[in-house]
Amino acid sequence: MNDKMDFSKYNITESSFRFVQSDGKISDDKLSTKRTSFSQDAFRRFCKNKSSVVGAIVLGVLVLLSLLVPLFSPYAVDVVSAPEAFLEPKLFNAGTGFWDGTRRYEKKTNLDGSPSGVIYDRVNETPAGFYKNAVFDLTVDEQPTLINTASQYGSGGYIVLENQKIKNADGTPATVYLATNGAFALHSAGKYTVSVEMNSQQAVFDGKLGEYRVYLSDGTTQIVLKDWSTDYSSYVLDLSKALTDNGLTDLANAKLYFELKGDADQSTFVLIKKCVFDYVGDDEATDFTSCGFSDATQMILIAKDAAGNIPDGYWVSNGRKGIFASEVYYCSFTYDTYEVVYGEREVTYTASELRAFRNSGLCDYSDEDPKGTFKKLSDECPISEISTQSFNSRTGMLMDVTAMAPNYLKLGYKSMPKFLLGTDASGIDVFTRMFTGLQTSMILGVCTATFCFLFGLVWGSVSGYFGGTVDICMERFCDILGGVPWIVVMTLAILHLGNNFFTFFLALCMTGWMSTAARTRTQFYRFKGSEYVLASRTLGAGDMRLIFKHILPNSLGTIVTSSVLMIVSTIYSESTLAYLNLGLQGVQAFGVMLADNQQYIQSYPYLIVFPSVIMALLMISFNLFGNGLRDALNPILRGAEE
Repeated sequence: MNDKMDFSKYNITESSFRFVQSDGKISDDKLSTKRTSFSQDAFRRFCKNKSSVVGAIVLGVLVLLSLLVPLFSPYAVDVVSAPEAFLEPKLFNAGTGFWDGTRRYEKKTNLDGSPSGVIYDRVNETPAGFYKNAVFDLTVDEQPTLINTASQYGSGGYIVLENQKIKNADGTPATVYLATNGAFALHSAGKYTVSVEMNSQQAVFDGKLGEYRVYLSDGTTQIVLKDWSTDYSSYVLDLSKALTDNGLTDLANAKLYFELKGDADQSTFVLIKKCVFDYVGDDEATDFTSCGFSDATQMILIAKDAAGNIPDGYWVSNGRKGIFASEVYYCSFTYDTYEVVYGEREVTYTASELRAFRNSGLCDYSDEDPKGTFKKLSDECPISEISTQSFNSRTGMLMDVTAMAPNYLKLGYKSMPKFLLGTDASGIDVFTRMFTGLQTSMILGVCTATFCFLFGLVWGSVSGYFGGTVDICMERFCDILGGVPWIVVMTLAILHLGNNFFTFFLALCMTGWMSTAARTRTQFYRFKGSEYVLASRTLGAGDMRLIFKHILPNSLGTIVTSSVLMIVSTIYSESTLAYLNLGLQGVQAFGVMLADNQQYIQSYPYLIVFPSVIMALLMISFNLFGNGLRDALNPILRGAEE
């Protein structure tokens, strides 16, 4: 085969060829993209993760609130104000029905069918025990509810005289009595009567209706008015006739007795609705008429006075004296908790407080007669008019005055406050306390996580990179230290160093760094045998360059994620210790607040709900943020497009 090809048969000559780019240059296309640094690429990847961005925004808002709220809030977190305790969360004005600082009280029915709720005070025309001016949307039951307890807001019912199988000394069933405490005098010339109304209702208690009698006695003479009977109807007893029938013209120091027979097998009882004494004659018999009762509930409520004396209307008994079927009315209403504390009311001001108003130019008056000479000089003065005044009886000096005034002025506010998340048992604003506590807990978490990250990073890097004996010794040390429960470490630290911020920080750091060290060691073992690391070592790279240039950047994503989550883990640890009564003392911390409020979770759930929501948001946002950092700082994903 010839080395040269014969082109003669193709009629190709030198003139058949020409230069394609005789005037141009041959070169590669110029790159139009800009060089992207690792940090720029990481930020771009982080922004593409929408959930991580949302988590970062929420986390940023929480951090910002924890910094600004304690700084700018007008409410102190270290001042206890008992009148302001347990105020409901308020954003809108009362009556809007939502977040308005009100509390709704509804009549409820228990599992056993019995009612519960607030009883209506028919005398004062307000729910019993509640401030009338703060009540609105009031609804009162049309029909009464019967209860077997004596309520001061109840009426009617029946006195229950019960013989609970009481026995005599010889073992036979004994009798019990119900008698007037006050004694009275009777004479045959007058018209003395007693109207009795009873009831025959069965199965009131675990007993049966018993046999009873009614009699008069002055200690020596006994006049039977109604012999042993089972008549539970209404009847009238003529005491004057009873005196005549027994050959008596008068009876001094008499008392009326209801006597009930006992039963060896079960309790017996009688029901007495009323026992009304009446007199018709020329002489006075007030002591006589005051001994009876027309309202069984009110009679049961009669007690000893301040001197220990028992009024005439009181009835003594040596059996059980109870109440049955007392009538009460339940109600449903909305209660403005802020009006109770800050609304206009009769406020007492001491002489020194009143003098301070005068010295400040808010008012003017004379010390001899503040009520008659008082003049309001400024709208900032809480008093518009003095209603009463009191002076020291010995010195004649002014002691105090009372006046209708908005109570929020007396408490130091220029206008009625609004607590966004309500107040706790100490009257402290929950919103301010929550973010003040979060600030403390965040500082504790960041300091702990930073130390654990740096120390754990160094420890894990040395252990994982050098391996061998160095790794074994360092791992055994971690195993021994990790075997000690952290709660024990915390308790010992508190006992010896005191319960303070530094103690918590030190105790959490003693064992907290080991998780970071373990992750770092694992990552170093993963990457130190990679081809690019071996190639760099072959080219003469030293240990520091291999660690910080090749291994650590590839491991940083996972390590940073765990360190970020350590912040919220520290906050949870502090909260756990607070529940064990080992919380931070002397400072407002998140866990301490949760521990203080846990006992009110049923009655005032907002004290736990709002902090729990913030804690949940904190946890979720930290997780989302940490996951985003993990992916963003992963060198393997550099330049990857989703």
